Amino acid sequence: MIPWLSEAPVFPPLDTALGEPNGLLAAGGDLDPQRILAAYRRGIFPWYSAGEPILWWSPDPRMVLIPENLKISNSLAKTLRNASYEVRLDTAFDGVIHSCAVTPRDGQPGTWITAEMQDAYRALHRLGYAHSVETWIAGKLAGGLYGIALGQAFYGESMFSHARDASKIALAHLCAYLKQRGFGIIDCQMETAHLASLGARPTPRRDFAARLDELCPRGDAPGRWAPDAIDGHYRRPP
Repeated sequence: MIPWLSEAPVFPPLDTALGEPNGLLAAGGDLDPQRILAAYRRGIFPWYSAGEPILWWSPDPRMVLIPENLKISNSLAKTLRNASYEVRLDTAFDGVIHSCAVTPRDGQPGTWITAEMQDAYRALHRLGYAHSVETWIAGKLAGGLYGIALGQAFYGESMFSHARDASKIALAHLCAYLKQRGFGIIDCQMETAHLASLGARPTPRRDFAARLDELCPRGDAPGRWAPDAIDGHYRRPP
């Protein structure tokens, strides 16, 4: 059994999460921005399907990408150098989260990004916590990702691609942007082979939570990221 959350944004200890399904911690509550932010600060996130109660998770291990450890394949490196694209920040958050919700994915019959979830993250975007990284090709939104920044931790939520490597282009630029600003980690949540191929690694939940304690109190105040903070094509760090 897992606890049912009350109105207050208080979560049970992480070590009470279930082993199967991995990381299920609690149910209920709501998607009020302050509850979601309180959850992320502790390494907890909401994830559920339409028709289910809100479910809160903290898996063990946690998939984490260190910005400077992103793996860039030779083919992606060529795309980053030569393809005609533009990367923007926070100019099309609604379009990114909608595309993440409706773009079909292999092995997934539906989406967990329900209308309620979209509304919640749009509210967090208006408050300056949720951000989008967008790949534009020929004037159209071709791919991107969104997530939440707290202190110097970025919590990746979802990405989509309507053109080859469009989401990876956004991720590469995000990693460069975060590295320049002293961010320590990108939370990738669940362990997958795809994330591992990009350089993410499983981290024990206890270590992940301790790292959040270090990173979340620090960093810039919430606010929109400057759309042109990423200038031109990706340049591999020296």
